[in-house]
Amino acid sequence: MSVVILLLALGLLMLVAYRGYSVILFAPICALLAVVATDPALVAPAYTSVFMDRLANFVKLYFPVFMLGAVFGKVIELSGFSKAIVSSIVRLVGPTRAMLSIVLVCAVMTYGGVSLFVVVFAVYPFAAELFRQVDIPKRLIPGTIALGAFTFTMDALPGTPQIQNIIPTTFFQTNTWAAPWLGVVGATFIFITGMAYLEFMRRRAASAGEGYATSGQKLENEPEPFEEERLPNAALAILPLILVFVLNRVFTDLIPVAYGDTFQFALGNEPPTAIAIAKIAAIWAVIGALIAGILFVVVSSFKTIRLRFADGTKLAIAGALLATMNTASEYGFGGVVAALPGFEVVRSALEAIPNPLINEAVTVTVLAGITGSASGGMSIALAAMADQFIANANAAGIPLEVLHRVASMASGGMDTLPHNGAVITLLAVTGLTHRQSYKDIFAITIIKTLAVGVIIAFYYLTGIY
Repeated sequence: MSVVILLLALGLLMLVAYRGYSVILFAPICALLAVVATDPALVAPAYTSVFMDRLANFVKLYFPVFMLGAVFGKVIELSGFSKAIVSSIVRLVGPTRAMLSIVLVCAVMTYGGVSLFVVVFAVYPFAAELFRQVDIPKRLIPGTIALGAFTFTMDALPGTPQIQNIIPTTFFQTNTWAAPWLGVVGATFIFITGMAYLEFMRRRAASAGEGYATSGQKLENEPEPFEEERLPNAALAILPLILVFVLNRVFTDLIPVAYGDTFQFALGNEPPTAIAIAKIAAIWAVIGALIAGILFVVVSSFKTIRLRFADGTKLAIAGALLATMNTASEYGFGGVVAALPGFEVVRSALEAIPNPLINEAVTVTVLAGITGSASGGMSIALAAMADQFIANANAAGIPLEVLHRVASMASGGMDTLPHNGAVITLLAVTGLTHRQSYKDIFAITIIKTLAVGVIIAFYYLTGIY
């Protein structure tokens, strides 16, 4: 019965998210309904001491990353740098290779630190124009953007400043560059296989005579045709992305040297506080890199952005608050779920998977799929089972860097089920429906999930990570 209660709580959260209701509202409701079914007397204590405690801890750790990532993306947009990057890559690759161009644009922007939600809004107008010019079905745009923004640059490539690559650092005391070779192998597999799938779908559509708009189809949310305008120099536009990438690496190395393993300080009359640097260094590194990137854009394009900076950053911060609270609420939900008796049954079943890496991958991707959030599902899994993963890995002689990369990549697999927030946003922005375009997003999801198996096999065959 305890497992049924657990599954009903998870199923209800998945249903309300799919229906478009706020996770911030319904995550505590679903969690507390499960507590009511288990022991009604524990509802208030569970809410205050488990749900809100986990939610607050997530916000404390990760809100600066969400906020600065959103602001960085907004100033990149306001400065015209995003348009310059898109135009340059399109010219370099060629407008006839529309799919490759859009995938590369998304990859450059997300790997450079721009939030994937911001990338969706920034890239869609250009994708629509390119697909229209070469008569590729519009329904393939979401899958193309998903490959570029939601996969290999989100959690596979070493050093990516996206939140899915940062969360494991606090559990495994690693950094964002963990297991670089496994990340490169996984990213290569995803990119090649994903592009092959998209090209196959394009050719099949062309053979069937399907163009940008099929006969009788009404297109929604069509952007204005792209107009040529004076854009910033492409070399200048790419510099802030390079700066974030390089400084992330530099700060990752310097912070542990500067602060040591533990840093103790006293501020004013407050009692001394000790910080475990290994758990926070990766977050500090990304924060420092993003601040430097924002300052570079503001200084280099002050005249262009000054009139719109106030309103633009307000919108960016509002979006960051919503994204943070959505994920934090799922994290609080996971904390309550992990305390229920039914979770111990599920945990015991997952422990039956003998291989430590497969055990971790399955656990993370299942919970990411159920919650519809890569960061939320991974946070739930690691908060509940990180100690077990570490113990199993140590017993098998597996470095924690490998655990980091497997967890990060597994989180970005089955998270993109229909109720995923990024999927819903992507379809809404492009004016398409699940019926029209979700199958291509799901195909990319399958490729991403298979990539985790590829890197696990690569590690066991070569020992390289």
